[in-house]
Amino acid sequence: MTASPARLDDSRTSLAGHDHVTVRRATPADAATVQTLVLEIAAHEGDLEHVHVTADGWTGLLGRDDVVVLLAERAGHALGYTSATRRLHLWSGRDLLDVDDVYVRPGERGAGLGRLLLVELARFADPHGLTMRWGVEPWNTGAQRFYRRLGATLRDKVVAGWAPDAYRQVLAAHDAGEPR
Repeated sequence: MTASPARLDDSRTSLAGHDHVTVRRATPADAATVQTLVLEIAAHEGDLEHVHVTADGWTGLLGRDDVVVLLAERAGHALGYTSATRRLHLWSGRDLLDVDDVYVRPGERGAGLGRLLLVELARFADPHGLTMRWGVEPWNTGAQRFYRRLGATLRDKVVAGWAPDAYRQVLAAHDAGEPR
């Protein structure tokens, strides 16, 4: 397998039972493919209503340096992807890589593609010494086993989200002097 640590433009490997698989960083030209894959994982997780970015939106996102999307392909056909954002971790004073999704299409699972995607993402993170972190749904025990086999540490943590509609109500109440 060959890969440029910073760019991941042409990483190739042969997986058991598969012809050559290429893992590369997605570009703005891949926006429609990335959008399709995101919709697939969202449907799989029952979260389609949370996907608001369009293919046009992906075009802009994929041009950003802090957005990393790696595509696994065979003969130009997308098999899966992983996505992450690079961001500052205030406690350490260093950047980290926040992994958002690791997705392999159903007909391609079980052949090592998820591992390959994360290995190549680690190859991207390594020259910068970035810690990688991600969340996994409590019900997704298969993913938890997979991440443990990679050597990832899993810990319980509740993730809170405060959507604009919710915090605007609090802001309005606060500004009106209403106690909460």
